[in-house]
Amino acid sequence: MVTGSKPSSDATGRARTGQQAEERAAAFLQRQGLRLLARNYRVALGPYRRGGEIDLILQDRDGTVVFVEVRARAAGARVDAAASVTAIKQRRVVHAAQHYLQRWPRLPPCRFDVVAVDGEQLQWLQAAFEAG
Repeated sequence: MVTGSKPSSDATGRARTGQQAEERAAAFLQRQGLRLLARNYRVALGPYRRGGEIDLILQDRDGTVVFVEVRARAAGARVDAAASVTAIKQRRVVHAAQHYLQRWPRLPPCRFDVVAVDGEQLQWLQAAFEAG
């Protein structure tokens, strides 16, 4: 008798790796002077079946709101972390960012960054992609 399914250990391991990468990225960016505004901001509905999610939302010293996609890959993976941020993923992040900004009385300057974690190496790509 099947009563439900448990996540595979591989899926659980990936989730743990992703969470650890987000923790590292958040700590790194805060050390660079950015202020954390939100984590794992999700939009359930939208033009994309899965809506959209933003891993980290921060504010830079100059007031720029920074939407950050964090990607992690094991050292030596076939595709590096930064290259795994596809056009579809970018559109989902932009969609969630538009939703997030609706509550702001005035639109601040914004940018979309990627923090790529390949094994132990962390790389911060500022303005990695644009909304349009």
